Amino acid sequence: MFAQAREAAGLSRLEVDGATVGQVLDLASADLGTHFAAVLESCAVWVNGEPADRDVAVAAADEVAVLPPVSGGAA
Repeated sequence: MFAQAREAAGLSRLEVDGATVGQVLDLASADLGTHFAAVLESCAVWVNGEPADRDVAVAAADEVAVLPPVSGGAA
């Protein structure tokens, strides 16, 4: 988890057993609470470095990354 998602979760990593990205996110939200779930709504999700939807299958060794929107930049 990165940035706002890490802050909302209170940690940077969480191991969750789920068969799909959606199951992993739902289990993480149940464990980490409503503030994390609210932040998650605006986040992108990647599996092993690739963008992923909720229906993408995951295995035990896969990494599901939660990436909040990025703002700012050079002016």
